[in-house]
Amino acid sequence: MSYISVIGAGNWGTTLANLLAEKEYDVTLWSFEENVVQEINLSHINSTYLPGISLSQKMKVTNNLKDAIKKARYILNVVPTQFTRSVFKGVVNIISEDTVIISASKGIEQGTLFTVSSILKEITKRQVAVLSGPSFAKEVVKKYPTAVTLATENPDLGIQLQEIFNTSYFRVYTHSDVLGVELGGALKNVIAIASGISDGLGLGHNARAALITRGLAEIVRLGEAMGADPRTFRGLSGLGDLVLTCTGSLSRNYTVGINLGKGMTLRDILSSTKSVAEGVATSLSAFELSRKYNVEMPIVDQVYQVIYKDKSPAEAVRLLMNRALKSEF
Repeated sequence: MSYISVIGAGNWGTTLANLLAEKEYDVTLWSFEENVVQEINLSHINSTYLPGISLSQKMKVTNNLKDAIKKARYILNVVPTQFTRSVFKGVVNIISEDTVIISASKGIEQGTLFTVSSILKEITKRQVAVLSGPSFAKEVVKKYPTAVTLATENPDLGIQLQEIFNTSYFRVYTHSDVLGVELGGALKNVIAIASGISDGLGLGHNARAALITRGLAEIVRLGEAMGADPRTFRGLSGLGDLVLTCTGSLSRNYTVGINLGKGMTLRDILSSTKSVAEGVATSLSAFELSRKYNVEMPIVDQVYQVIYKDKSPAEAVRLLMNRALKSEF
């Protein structure tokens, strides 16, 4: 079976590598952390990111990036967005010309305002497929039913990758709107922080439902302005991922929001976990994109103000509720 290199051994990267290894693919997982490499190779567990889960013994793990990718037929990127460029720029010359690159990271790079596929496309000069959708790693690794979207500009490649990733519990749909799929996956993390803030303040289910609904409206407005298909945001990588991340206790971004609403500082919140909450960095990128494309995104604006300008969560909610009245559509 084809050699697949999974780059990034957090909970999602480990889960996807395990899924592929159980399908009998030749899988190597790259981890930056030596302790993670040793533990998975020796004990077949990743107690740092997936405690209590037994992993496939067929999966190999290394912290040598060049060794991981030099013979890869497929490279699956699961590196946090803000580190993707630095990880890949030093090894681009050893990636084979026929290697297929897929990204499963969700975020928007600060500064460039690039999606992850755009970062990889700029570095590697090739098309990049995207795997996204409502998928908590801890549920997928336990084989709970999950459905996701795989987007690529090449329909034939999409069908090929669909077959590679699909299992009896992990259903994969194909799509052609790479930009829309990535924007949905990235921007929902910002709305999830808002949802968590609301719950942390104890504002109830009505407020959360309003944030999810109006947050989706903001995502659609920006997506359309950037050239994405608005229908994409009604799908798994849009509404599906948004609902999951705004309501699920396993959501890192929702949890960050809850703790902000309860009065914790962002520094203390982030120092208490090794997992990356992509919405923190993406809130700045989303705020800047809204300005660049002249799109009104009041929820994104207030999340940005809370995270980067130290605005109190309660004041952010007050401002959202007291904006000028308008028609819904």
